[in-house]
Amino acid sequence: PACTCSNLERHTNGKTIEVVYQTRSTIWDEAKQVHEQLVQPRTIRTCTEVPKIHVMLVGIGGNNGSTFVAGLLANRKKLCWETRTGTRQANFLGSFTQCATTHVGFALNSKDGSFSDVYKPIKELLPMADPIDFEVSGWDISGVNLYDAALRSQVLEPTLLEQLKSDLKAIAPMKAALNPEFIASNQSTRCDNVMKGTNVQMIDALRADIRKAKDSAGKVVVLWTANTEMMMFPEITSISDLENRIAQNLPLPASVLYCVAAIQEGVIYLNGSPQNTFHPGVIALAAKRGAFLGGSDFKSGQTRFKTVMSDFLIGSGLRLASVVSYNHLGNNDGRNLSEDKCFKSKKISKQGVLDDAVASNPLLYPEGNSTIDHEVVIKYVPFVGDSKRALDEYSSQIFMSGNSTICAYNICEDSLLAVPLMYDLVVLADILTRMEIDGERLGPILSHLAFFFKAPITNQKDFVVNMFMRQREMLTNLLKVAGGILPDDGTMLSSASEKQLDPEPISGAASVLRPSDRLHEPSRAALAAWVSVEFHLGMHGEHRARQHELALANGSMLVICLPFDGQTCSCVAHR
Repeated sequence: PACTCSNLERHTNGKTIEVVYQTRSTIWDEAKQVHEQLVQPRTIRTCTEVPKIHVMLVGIGGNNGSTFVAGLLANRKKLCWETRTGTRQANFLGSFTQCATTHVGFALNSKDGSFSDVYKPIKELLPMADPIDFEVSGWDISGVNLYDAALRSQVLEPTLLEQLKSDLKAIAPMKAALNPEFIASNQSTRCDNVMKGTNVQMIDALRADIRKAKDSAGKVVVLWTANTEMMMFPEITSISDLENRIAQNLPLPASVLYCVAAIQEGVIYLNGSPQNTFHPGVIALAAKRGAFLGGSDFKSGQTRFKTVMSDFLIGSGLRLASVVSYNHLGNNDGRNLSEDKCFKSKKISKQGVLDDAVASNPLLYPEGNSTIDHEVVIKYVPFVGDSKRALDEYSSQIFMSGNSTICAYNICEDSLLAVPLMYDLVVLADILTRMEIDGERLGPILSHLAFFFKAPITNQKDFVVNMFMRQREMLTNLLKVAGGILPDDGTMLSSASEKQLDPEPISGAASVLRPSDRLHEPSRAALAAWVSVEFHLGMHGEHRARQHELALANGSMLVICLPFDGQTCSCVAHR
């Protein structure tokens, strides 16, 4: 089926969806204080075949890893279990792809001229993988099977784990690569399942594990959900620098070894922890090999909330002056972070999230006064386990030298917030690696995954977005456009006046707008015109049509999205 509108054309042949879309940007010349409009036609082609995905978790026996597998199995089996507050059922709450929606247009009422919003689930914008279909394996420094690992983590209810006992006991972690110099010394008690050998030998062993996974699936994703490592300096500056360090067996963090193995096997590597795995030399190797990277550090709770709050306060014209974040937790992540060399990695990751919010408003943050007092404290308190406590204080300067302070206190199971994001990252990494823009694949960095990371890396390292709503809009708009849905312009001009749109047809207005047509200016001025829009879609040898009415307010544009047996067509008409 094909759809054409003023700046979007959609074609599909059953194997791909091809969209020609005109990106519109405003380019400013700050020196001259002038701007010009930049319009660029871009072609996005997406393969519609969803591959079988094998997820390989680094740290599969940890809180996140064991919860990832148990949650996936519980949803696949549609399990219910008893708790002291009643019966609970498996779900994907907290998953952006499985439980979130996005605005795709408006439904118009032809009788009274009113309109209402239409929302569509994220997972229906494009053909996406279902997490319950994932195959999963992984590595861990502890050789405990996943049933015992899940019991040790104390995240999920025992009544649920008992139903999954046979499945989880059958999963044993593969031997893990490890350089103990880069993690806390208190992790030594868990290290009973570790590879031995040189950098080259460990990379070769990891590649062999990845190749086995590739034999059983169409796509492999390696996802680091293990402990935070110490930052490594000096950085690896080039491919030759990386190759020399590997060959000479110089100390390298395990995350770099896993990442290099994934790159050499041409699979996706995602970094869920804050260490600086993606050195310039590692990124250059990924670009050379055509591999894909995404990271770093899952953004699920306190930091995600911080990106919302800073956007809200600064966007409201208040000068956010101080942000103090404290949290304590008792899981193994907290234990590892209790050692200063690992905590520094987390602190660096958390502190950068305010940078673009500050840069967005030079009125509040002029040169010479452009900093926010920002402190991050993390403490290890074994008693609270995975139930992390997070306290945040946001202090702002307000009208006439006043001050305003907002405090937030959050209690949550840390892993139950992080795991749904891990599902999302796999689902979206797959769809992004099935896309081409102007005939070229994305990458090597999957920049649109920034929504899920505290310290996102991008293909333009000097341009990083952290603000929550902007990140979300960037991701959802790409998915909508790739699916053939025109993003909203957001002006809502048709509601700028309280006068209702006239539902009566106006003489001289066009009667039918087909996908290949555009509306031209009517011969006489009018407040509103009604146009019957007829879409023809060829499906399974049949032609089906549906009529809808499109309201045109003077000087405005409306987007109409109509579902056709699970597919969506969109059309734009200009006054």
